[in-house]
Amino acid sequence: MKKAGFIMIIGSLLLLGLFKFPLWNIMLGAPQYPEPLGLDIYITGIQGASEFDLQNIDGLNHYIGMKTIPKPEDMWEFSVFPKVIAGMVILGVLIGILGMTGKVSYKWFLGWFILMSILGILGMYDFHLWLVDYGSNLDPNAILKMVDDQGNPMKYDPPLIGHKVLLNFDAFSYPHTGAYMMFIGMILTVIAFFIGKKETKKI
Repeated sequence: MKKAGFIMIIGSLLLLGLFKFPLWNIMLGAPQYPEPLGLDIYITGIQGASEFDLQNIDGLNHYIGMKTIPKPEDMWEFSVFPKVIAGMVILGVLIGILGMTGKVSYKWFLGWFILMSILGILGMYDFHLWLVDYGSNLDPNAILKMVDDQGNPMKYDPPLIGHKVLLNFDAFSYPHTGAYMMFIGMILTVIAFFIGKKETKKI
């Protein structure tokens, strides 16, 4: 299964892009901001899409009682996620090498994909919970207290994916380069599974 193992290795190594490129991006646009404000979310922390975006977003959030954007040390995810990704890269490369030498079955390629999919779903769910808490757990002593038609405090959590209107802001939330590299890498491991299956039948 030399070809399948090689593809498995390449697919696993593509996850390393998460250490260089953002996993996710959130953009906030409004009439008073000709240049939208943005957040690039990495597996190691959150950065502004432009130089002063973090400060500007934190300044806006202060008026409605939202917490400041967390620093890497404020969230356990930013220390755990890099270790998980590194571990999955090492595991994938090892499985690929063993597959090339015939030490493991092609089924291990699919097993890696399933494990990575589960971890990805759990990560997305955790990200969703953070967004909900970030936009809902507001300071009761905030300068501005906005309520909906029923008199309930408004929530400002951006969408997990897609578009949402937050007051006079349009919030857009979509995967970024790191997520696309991870997705392509995972697809390659599925391709490696089918190629490995085909190669095994020829033996």
